Amino acid sequence: MTTPPADHSLPALRARYGERYRWLLLLSVMVGTMAAIMSSTVINVAIPDMSHHFTLGQERAQWVTSGFMAAMTVSMLTTPWLLARYGYRLTYVGCMCLLMLGGVAGGFANDYPLVLAARVAEGLAAGVVQPIAAIIILRAFLPHEQGRASGIFGMGVVLAPALGPSIGGLLVDAFGWRSIFFMVVPFCLASLWLAYRFVPTTSPGGGAANPQGAGLDWRGLVLAAVGTLCLLNGLVELHGGTPTTAALLLGGAAAMLLAFVALQRHTLKARRRDPERGVDPLMNLSLFQDRRFAMGSIVAFIYGIALFGSTYLLPVYMQSGLGLSASHVGAILLPAGLVLAVAIALVGRLADRQPTHWLVSIGLVLLSASFALMVTIDPERPAQVIPLLVTWAILGRIGLGFILPSLNIGAMRGLDSVNIAQGASVINFLRMLGGAAGVSLCGIVLEWRLAAHGAHVAIGGPATPQRVAAFEETFLMLAAICALALLAALKLKAAPAPQAAQ
Repeated sequence: MTTPPADHSLPALRARYGERYRWLLLLSVMVGTMAAIMSSTVINVAIPDMSHHFTLGQERAQWVTSGFMAAMTVSMLTTPWLLARYGYRLTYVGCMCLLMLGGVAGGFANDYPLVLAARVAEGLAAGVVQPIAAIIILRAFLPHEQGRASGIFGMGVVLAPALGPSIGGLLVDAFGWRSIFFMVVPFCLASLWLAYRFVPTTSPGGGAANPQGAGLDWRGLVLAAVGTLCLLNGLVELHGGTPTTAALLLGGAAAMLLAFVALQRHTLKARRRDPERGVDPLMNLSLFQDRRFAMGSIVAFIYGIALFGSTYLLPVYMQSGLGLSASHVGAILLPAGLVLAVAIALVGRLADRQPTHWLVSIGLVLLSASFALMVTIDPERPAQVIPLLVTWAILGRIGLGFILPSLNIGAMRGLDSVNIAQGASVINFLRMLGGAAGVSLCGIVLEWRLAAHGAHVAIGGPATPQRVAAFEETFLMLAAICALALLAALKLKAAPAPQAAQ
């Protein structure tokens, strides 16, 4: 007599594990998100070594990061559809397998196009996974617990990129750039084990997954993908290309945006007229009628530019601008990552009691200051270089600690429960769109300023005033972008009317 399969629906798992189940579910998703975020950031330590191995220029080398970001950005929009159609577990397990496959393929690749293809595969998986945590926090936890849950989740997640560059720097120095790709494998294996124990087969809301449900908005997905690629390539063509090509690509990105908005409005109207047929819009534009969500989306986009742009720029600055080794870069970033883990846990508790707009604004001020203060680092005084790098990196990470647990919760608390999955997907998409543009923007501005100073990026060797000046001007650009986000952050203030019980 065969044993019937265990019930892994959300109600059954809640009954089996009791009150602690929501924390077990959050832990399971956290491990996979750690793998996704590590794969997006740790590669930056290996870019100079990889560039040398494949004889790449700065513009081609940055596509290892930009290609990942572009794939991750677009795939985020598919998360609500995948969860509704296939449920949490199948979606999550599929993404972890794809992420692990991309890591293994990239590590064994002998040609740069294969490395880039592996990064795109990793990006597709990472994009689908990342909104899931916000959906779980906003659906499984009570409003007064969401900040604490977000803080604990964020503390765990940031430990991966905090420790990743340090371990990655040592691996690059000892085994070369290929070892970076294999770092995600143990995290993926652990996440798969946890998924089969704690991640439910049901879709958000506890209902059964419906493979015959609404179809995917393929037209919207194609427009979003083409528009994102046009934007990124247009930014690259602004420097190192022809003005005509840049104008055509950026114009194409603008046209894709207008077409995407028109299509989403049409799809939403058609779905409302006939709920039993058709497809759900890839991006529900009615969400932006909520002021907090609209302002949070603006902050998320600008914040993405600064966060991911600096994540790309800092290791390149330390190695190519200041002549430090990859292992030194990891050691310098390690204290800042550990401080971020502590800050995000503490601020997570504050997010349940303090106004979101103040927490986010404080974080943006600190983040902007950390970029602006990079100009105080003088390579002519080597005894001060590493202490100042560590200090300003810590200051920026404290700023991130104020923003990360506050922004998503504050922006989405005004949404109905049925719109949480869409809201999490959209706000993560906009943050990553800003991140994808930010990586390209930093690379372009850096190349522009290097050319203006008559310098070039060199691996190792002594720092030159011209090279350092180009990096400093790029950091000042990031500081100005962060300061600009303050205008929207101050409008995240909740409406005076009491919120309805959820």
